[in-house]
Amino acid sequence: MCFGTRVTTSAKDVEKFYNVSKLMGKTPIEGELAYHHANGWAHPLLWIIPQEKSNHITPSMWGIMPQNSIGADYKNYYKEAAKFGAGLNAQSEKLFDHFIYRFSAMTKRCVIPVNGFYEPHTAPKKFKVPFYFERKNEALMSLAGLYTITKDGYNTFTILTKAATPLFKKIHNTKNRRPIILRDEDIEVWLNNDLDENEIRNVMEDDMEDEAFNAYPISKDLYNPKIDSNRANIIEEVKYEELEIEY
Repeated sequence: MCFGTRVTTSAKDVEKFYNVSKLMGKTPIEGELAYHHANGWAHPLLWIIPQEKSNHITPSMWGIMPQNSIGADYKNYYKEAAKFGAGLNAQSEKLFDHFIYRFSAMTKRCVIPVNGFYEPHTAPKKFKVPFYFERKNEALMSLAGLYTITKDGYNTFTILTKAATPLFKKIHNTKNRRPIILRDEDIEVWLNNDLDENEIRNVMEDDMEDEAFNAYPISKDLYNPKIDSNRANIIEEVKYEELEIEY
């Protein structure tokens, strides 16, 4: 599952890449919302492109909350929701029947721009190795997501996932899932208000192919809460003798 991302492109360059402008909502922000390691469990603010305002990027908190909840009470909500994954990821197979997702499926889809993301690999003897994924051409990735607007006006989002394709099944070999990464030509399609359920499913199913990505192992510091992993060199490749896979 995708619980960590890297977003180092400036807001100005994100706007340029997607031909959008910045829209500031109720959620206060500081700085560029740039991270070498955005840890989902810390519920950072990231830029999203929302379906309702698809000509803009706007800040949104990672961890989807029900639309009838109080965004200002997010700390208490996430504390209770942690046992269910805190809304960081959403299984696309449940898109149209889950008690939260179904209210967003038709009108509140979003794009989450990232430079890359992190996934764990389980090596022999349960040795956990973090892998970093990025596009081979180093362009921004467009993760497919859903968002809600709480009744007090806070934006929250989740990243959609699906069954692992071969590359992800080899690396993310415990959960066997992968985030849905939109093809560049499907970004506008995903945000189109006129899609029906079958068309939405087709976009999710036919997302970016494995061949578009590089994936390689990095420092286990990523998983150490006592070490700052939000640093530029966190994505440097590390060789592990315990690995028994080619990448």
